[in-house]
Amino acid sequence: MVSQRINRASEESAKEAPEFRAANAIPEERILDAAQRLLLTIGPQRMTMADLARQAGVSRATLYRRWGSVREVLGALTTRAWVALAVQAFPDGAPGTVAGAGPASPHGRERLVDGVVRLARGIRTHPLLRTIIELDPDFLTPYLLKRRGTNTNHQLDLLEAGLRAGIADGSVRAADPVLLARSVLLTAWSFTLTGPVFADEPEGTGPELERLDGELRLLLDRYLAPLTEGRPTP
Repeated sequence: MVSQRINRASEESAKEAPEFRAANAIPEERILDAAQRLLLTIGPQRMTMADLARQAGVSRATLYRRWGSVREVLGALTTRAWVALAVQAFPDGAPGTVAGAGPASPHGRERLVDGVVRLARGIRTHPLLRTIIELDPDFLTPYLLKRRGTNTNHQLDLLEAGLRAGIADGSVRAADPVLLARSVLLTAWSFTLTGPVFADEPEGTGPELERLDGELRLLLDRYLAPLTEGRPTP
């Protein structure tokens, strides 16, 4: 009887006690959504882990179990955003293929180029990038000058897959797809990051940038096109 009362009391106490969840039980999306709200309202330089913890409704200890700094959180946030844009730019998966099928012959190059232009435009106009460029452009420096980030690797993998498919269907010239992917991405980056400066359209959108996007499409299409007879092999 005594043990039954103790067990019953323990069960009742457990029901009344506040719920404590492990850090990994808190959805990462909830924290990243909070980070995005903060970034767009106060900017990356003023954001602290304490601010983020309050905005997300979690403890700072929970944040530090996943990320060591605000910059790491922002890295995860931009990765989420750019991967989502890549999915939108290439809705059927890797450019040059159709979901559930083989190579999309003979239009792999066209699909690849269109996707790259869509991705460049999407990133260029995204509120996260515009805010970072306006308030904390140094955030981008390590990924431009020192190391490849997760986003870069993801985009290179996507382009390499599309280029291999384009080479297989004959719409892309026979060359090293790794080298081609790097060249395509470097070209797209210049139009994404520096294009607004050259076009005098700091918001990342406008008629002059539309014209530049057309030139990017033409540039990539001709760069990737198969070599015609009589042209020297590089």
